[in-house]
Amino acid sequence: MTYLSGVALKLITPLFCIFVIATLGYLLGGIKVKGISLGTAGVLIVALLFGILANKIPSFSFAGNEITLFGDSIKSTYSFVSSLGTALFVTAVGLIAGPKFFRNFNKKSIGYIFMGVIVILSGALITLLIVLIGKVDKNMAVGLMTGALTSTPGLSAAKEVAGDLGESAVTAGYGIAYLFGVLGVVFFVQLMPRFEKVDMEKEKEKIIAAGEVNIKKVNGKLVKIDTFDIFPFVMTVALGMILGSFKIPGINFSLGTSGGTLIMGLIVGHFGHIGKISLSVNKNTLNFMRELGLCLFLIGAGVPGGVNFVTHFKAIYFLWGALITLIPMFIGYFVSKYVFKFGILNNLASITGGMTSTPALGTLISVAGTDEISGSYAATYPVALVFVVLAAKIIIMIV
Repeated sequence: MTYLSGVALKLITPLFCIFVIATLGYLLGGIKVKGISLGTAGVLIVALLFGILANKIPSFSFAGNEITLFGDSIKSTYSFVSSLGTALFVTAVGLIAGPKFFRNFNKKSIGYIFMGVIVILSGALITLLIVLIGKVDKNMAVGLMTGALTSTPGLSAAKEVAGDLGESAVTAGYGIAYLFGVLGVVFFVQLMPRFEKVDMEKEKEKIIAAGEVNIKKVNGKLVKIDTFDIFPFVMTVALGMILGSFKIPGINFSLGTSGGTLIMGLIVGHFGHIGKISLSVNKNTLNFMRELGLCLFLIGAGVPGGVNFVTHFKAIYFLWGALITLIPMFIGYFVSKYVFKFGILNNLASITGGMTSTPALGTLISVAGTDEISGSYAATYPVALVFVVLAAKIIIMIV
């Protein structure tokens, strides 16, 4: 038993748990029912279940030793995993979209900016109604909003304004609404093309054709620093984090890791080189980093979310969170379709950006069979990011 106890103590570590969650999550996500699957979001479900288990059984004794599933030190570990995943995923998206993003920017692109405003403004108005009519505590309501819109920067901003007394309510609301916030958009982007009876191959061809641009080649041979293009990728992450750390005086707003790395990815992807040094990243490397980042992000956000979900869960809170996810999403979809006349793939991609939904973009890329849609997400996401942070702060300060 002493030997088994030693093995258990070595195994039950955050690192081991991360790989177990990922393994089970991908198995769950690979199950298809009538062509619909969770995909990478299966990792989120398993992570949440682990968090729930950790909440119910935070520690247990094995052969005389105490084994902790989710302690204070482990919380910081999962926070780091979430931040690392965000940086990898969003940087990859920026670098994928970058070469064509600015070159394709035109009057139609203004619609993506408005989409970010429309989706977040809808969510903020519903949140206000929940506070004023539903008599929900403003800190809890804003937590529900940031969870329903899957916005970690929004959560951080809300916690900062709420202070010590309101921080726990904000975090709890985020944890309660986050699950449906992710799954609602993940299923939405899979079901709407079926509901609209879309010929996905034709839509895919349109997206690819529209994304074709002439990119000037640099005279002379560019020098690659390493075989797998890790150098330009990690450099972009580092510069993006520097950009994201700057705060606008007065409103105390910063882009954060997600906003900073996305914008830097677009910039580096656009220029593609510094002098004779190549900054272009191999497509296979980008796809790998994007998927790995998404997986880590879901684990890092899901486990603490599961802990908070159980502690503060109320059915009515879950319902409010679901409404904050669904109503802005449908409003955005119909405005995009009938006002801006976007094709369905660009429509759905702009919604994933407006909902700041990292997992849903990963699912949509799988559904569409092309990552050309990343440009629509990248155009909408920064605007939505700014507005969700501002909305979270304003609601708590003025209500």
